[in-house]
Amino acid sequence: MATQDKPPAPPKGLDASRRRLWKSVTTDYDLDVHEQLLLVQACRCVDRLDRLAEEAAAAEVTVINARGDQVPHPTLTESRQRSLTLARLLASLRLPSSEEEGRPQHRGAVRGTYGPRRLGVIA
Repeated sequence: MATQDKPPAPPKGLDASRRRLWKSVTTDYDLDVHEQLLLVQACRCVDRLDRLAEEAAAAEVTVINARGDQVPHPTLTESRQRSLTLARLLASLRLPSSEEEGRPQHRGAVRGTYGPRRLGVIA
């Protein structure tokens, strides 16, 4: 991954938080197309998290659901889910921390390889 002279322009419609994320990554790293798509999705997650934070600040922490149970407010639950999604998207980019050189080793979710299936063979 080489640094580039001029980073790609951010996609249209990015607010301040998303532009900061886009710029902070694309200024230092030359991303492949699939990595740029991951970054776009991460920027969208940041936008939703900002909106959810505004809603959560104005809402109660808990609500009463249809069965009468007191449960966490839906914005808190959705915010937690979006935070996990953002973390996974950023991890998928495999950006190095400030102490690392280059990208960290790729670690996919699948361990091992898939081979051809042999039908009728009992191991």
